[in-house]
Amino acid sequence: MSLKTVAILSPGDMGEGVGASIKEQNVNVITVLTGRSEETRKRSARAGFQDIVDLDALVTAADLVMSIMPPEYAEATASDVASAMRRTRKTPPFADMNAIAPTTSKRIAAAMKNVGANFIDGGIIGLPPLKSGTPTKLYVSGPEASLLDELDGNGKAVIQLGDKIGHASAVKMVYASITKGTDSLLTAAYTAAEALGVREILEDEWEKSQPDALARMGRRIPVLPADAARWIGEMEQISETFASVGVTPNYHKGAAEMYRLLDLTPFARESRETIDKTRTMQEAVRVYVEYLNKNKSQ
Repeated sequence: MSLKTVAILSPGDMGEGVGASIKEQNVNVITVLTGRSEETRKRSARAGFQDIVDLDALVTAADLVMSIMPPEYAEATASDVASAMRRTRKTPPFADMNAIAPTTSKRIAAAMKNVGANFIDGGIIGLPPLKSGTPTKLYVSGPEASLLDELDGNGKAVIQLGDKIGHASAVKMVYASITKGTDSLLTAAYTAAEALGVREILEDEWEKSQPDALARMGRRIPVLPADAARWIGEMEQISETFASVGVTPNYHKGAAEMYRLLDLTPFARESRETIDKTRTMQEAVRVYVEYLNKNKSQ
């Protein structure tokens, strides 16, 4: 099958990057902007996406639908797309590339099967395409996953994991359990140190005995609020992933709580493009403790 038109739902940070990369491969990229924010509209225009009037028109025009959005919207969006397929009797393959648990992926796969659409399980690791020196990795699995090989290249590396639905989602979940999970743990520890009045003592100790951890704190703690809102749902999906195989879900329930705290702060209104890069972790953590105390008093 030759991909001439790919639908992206929706043009957020990663969706814009993936879609722009695909468009540069001489593939038409479409989306639906009805009800979307001004920022999303700007991203879509910047990437050159074509705005389609609604999901019915989108599934009619698309050779492939790719879902790339915060994980808490994944199932509802898939359900809306399946309803559009049912109404139009057009069933392009549906690739869910979201940070979702394998159990969630299998539920979406069942919904697509019910309307006669092929399903591709996916997970994305890395920055958006062409924003770093290494390709963005698109892990995919499922009987029809080879379709995405057409999109390999131009800042993307499509990595095939076999026929089993859930394998690609599992890779994304366990990988993010370390990366974003570790960031939340380090931020929690640093916030606790500030609240307990021992931050400077621990900074001195960490500099001597844990320099890598301290350096990571310096890089990540000031900027995490900009991503916190969309990582809450991801931590919850990781919890579901761990629970599905009998591993405690509680680590990442705690991580979700930490990201909820960061999302309350004024820094959460920043985007990756507008983050104040002069803000230090010491300045950031004082605000985190302020909002921690507000939570305790409520």
